[in-house]
Amino acid sequence: MTASVVGLAGSPKPVSRSRALLELTLAALERQGAGPSRLFDLAALPADALLGRREDRDLTEAIQTVLDSGIVVVSTPIYRATYSGLLKVFFDLLPQDALARKVAIAIATGGGPGHLLAVDHGLRPLLASVGALVVSTGVYGTDAQFRAGVPEPALVERIERAALEAASLAAGVTT
Repeated sequence: MTASVVGLAGSPKPVSRSRALLELTLAALERQGAGPSRLFDLAALPADALLGRREDRDLTEAIQTVLDSGIVVVSTPIYRATYSGLLKVFFDLLPQDALARKVAIAIATGGGPGHLLAVDHGLRPLLASVGALVVSTGVYGTDAQFRAGVPEPALVERIERAALEAASLAAGVTT
């Protein structure tokens, strides 16, 4: 059985390194036989809805897609040593066990290696707080690992490894 896949882009910019890694991960999951994928740019959702001030059809659809998925891929730039505020407000809207029995991949980008641990000390706890089973391979990319917007081969290998782990775990979780 294949699991549907949802990608959540937590960057405030429509073009970003974290989104590029997210797109590569969704493609890698597709090659691994994971189900269809859908990508949501959290910055494109209305701020008032993300802050819980009003209802919004697009936000409701994004949340429902996450709830219906088998694999959740989260990408974010690292600001002030943690994930973006967009990711935080979106996850605040999810029910307590929203990702129970779901597999997750954590992806982050930063200016340098100094924020590498944000994946383990920020994203993993965020995903675990709503019940996700987070793959062991986290993905963290620095400015130096990109040339003209393209990630270096070692970073792409980490993406492929994380996708393989997620597809394997999701197959075991959904059976």
